[in-house]
Amino acid sequence: MKRPICSTGLRWLWLAVILIILDLGIKQVVLKEMNLYEPHHIMPFLNLMYAQNFGAAFSFLADEGGWQRWFFAGIAIAISIILMVMMYRQSAQKRLSNIAYALIISGAIGNLSDRLMHGFVIDYIDFYVGNWHYPTFNLADMAICIGAALVIFEGFLPDKKDNKAN
Repeated sequence: MKRPICSTGLRWLWLAVILIILDLGIKQVVLKEMNLYEPHHIMPFLNLMYAQNFGAAFSFLADEGGWQRWFFAGIAIAISIILMVMMYRQSAQKRLSNIAYALIISGAIGNLSDRLMHGFVIDYIDFYVGNWHYPTFNLADMAICIGAALVIFEGFLPDKKDNKAN
């Protein structure tokens, strides 16, 4: 018997949609209002700075000939599909994992859209201490990292089924 979508983890995709819209909106403002690599000081440890990332995290494979654009696009599509299937197969009541999957999906799709539209990912958050700068990143990257951290965190939580047996 087919379950209604609202009873599955897909119910949490609203979070992914909101984050995708927010991420793409910020990136459009960055593209229109900021010059490439020109920092805008916000705090003693934070700049907004438009950067182009042709690779993956920390510009991994950025210096390759362009094939990585399609490779990372394929990975983003595959991960998004796999996570949506996992969300469909589990209950909407499994909040933590569904939120984690929605965050990862939003980040993957946010950066995927950049790759497909521009050939690179638009980054804009520049944390630094003195002269040391953390690699520039964006909201999509934060969503992926937080989602992955939640998946790991959930792995350390006791399984509710185990507790009922004791």
